Order: sequence, then C-alpha cells, then structure tokens
Amino acid sequence: MRWTTVFLTCLPDQDFIQSPHPSWVTFRSDELQDSPIEHYPADVRCEHRVFMDLIDSYPGLLDRLTTGEEEDVLHVGELLGKGASGVRGDDMKTLKSAILEWLIPRGQVVIPPLSRNIKSDRGFNHEVTGALLCPTGLDWSNLSLKSSETAVRGDQWPMFLYAGCEYDPEDPWKGLLKGEILIFGFKHVFTSPSSSVTKGSLAYIATQIRFALSSSSVFSRTDTVTDSENFYHSILDLLEDPDESEEVVDLMTWWMRFVNHLVISSMLTP
Repeated sequence: MRWTTVFLTCLPDQDFIQSPHPSWVTFRSDELQDSPIEHYPADVRCEHRVFMDLIDSYPGLLDRLTTGEEEDVLHVGELLGKGASGVRGDDMKTLKSAILEWLIPRGQVVIPPLSRNIKSDRGFNHEVTGALLCPTGLDWSNLSLKSSETAVRGDQWPMFLYAGCEYDPEDPWKGLLKGEILIFGFKHVFTSPSSSVTKGSLAYIATQIRFALSSSSVFSRTDTVTDSENFYHSILDLLEDPDESEEVVDLMTWWMRFVNHLVISSMLTP
C-alpha cells in the first residue's frame, strides 16, 4: 500500500494540539508494505489519520505537496502553522472569559467571584473550578489536593468530562466526554452549523476547557502543572484504541446527533 505521511513539527509549544487545524507540516512520501494501517505502530497510525484529515480539509493540497518544490511544501506548512496558532490563541482568549458563565446554573453566583482577566484564583485555588478539575477517584474534600500537595497528571481525567460530573468506576464509559461544560465549550468554539465532530475536535475542546479552568496563565507543553500534552494525547489514544471501538462509535454517534440538533435549531431560528 502506498500512502503519504505528514510529520508534525511542533514549533510553538502549544502545537501538539492538532485541532481544529493541523500545525506546521514537514512532508515525506513513503513506500510501505501491503498491509492495513492498523498493523502499524500507534504513532504512525496517528500521523496517517492527521494527514488524511488534512487532505480532506484542503482540496488540492495533496497535488501541491507531491508535485511542488521543497520551498512550496515549507511555505504551506508555515501558513498552516500560523493559522493554527491564531485559532488556538483566539479560542483560549474567548474561553477564558466565557467559561465563567458555565460553571454554575444560570441565575446563581460563583462565590467567591472569579476574575475574567486573571486566572490565579482558578484551578485548585477555588471550590468550583477545583471540583470540576478534581480527577476521578479522588476526593475533592482532600486537603492535600486543595493545597497542591498532590500532583495531578494529565492522564488523571477530571470530573468535568463526565455528564453531571458523575463518574461510575463500574462503568468508566458512562457519561464520558458528555459533560455539560464540554458541550458549552464545543458550541462556543465550533460555531459553524457545518462543523463536524471528530476525535481530534473532542480532545481539542477538552484540553481547552481544562486549561481555561486551571490557574495557569501560559499554555505550554512543558508546563508540568497542567500537563496538557499528556492530557490531550491520553484522550486521543483512548478514542483511537481498537479495543474501545464499540464505545467510541456510540460516543461519536451521540455527538453527531447533538450537532445535527444544533444545525436544525439554527435553521429554525430567525
């Protein structure tokens, strides 16, 4: 089987997030043995998936990459990288303020109040954001977590990922990636009625929401406090796991129905 792979060179620190637009592109064409893509390592499958999403999103890009000079390829990568960085920056900026409206039911007040411009009072420094960020299996009333004595890894998933912020240890898939604040975030970022739900977009918006709730002011892959890169890839790895395919199909179907509902609602709204 012949196919082309794209390797993502993460120039800015935040470029490990490959959604909604892939980042800087370095192009290489390989001749691989006749075997299904599923037989290749996880990192190769991920690169292949990102490349196919990229090609589907930009008609004519494959021809330009395969026939263009090296300067053309680098120029395309530079343009994609700038666009991706701009989109991510805009999302972070707007979510920083918007997320405060989704923390508690409408009509109630966050106590103590949270600043819209400064994040130092968020994260585990506040009862509301701390409870949403509290990893499943841990007790938010644990004083060591509130005092930051307990380090939280990116693969320790927060309660906000689950519908109703309820985690069932007997059924870990129950409500996963259906949390209300996640839905608000998706509607906020992917505003176009034609926006499609992908595994990458779910991992992307979950990472953005987690960062918006945190007390960190700078989004960086080297930030050991938020451990965002590990968080992003842990979600993507689950959604790409062949052993979880049945549950993933059910989840993606649920999200597609949700998006279709948004499309119909937008058409009916004057």
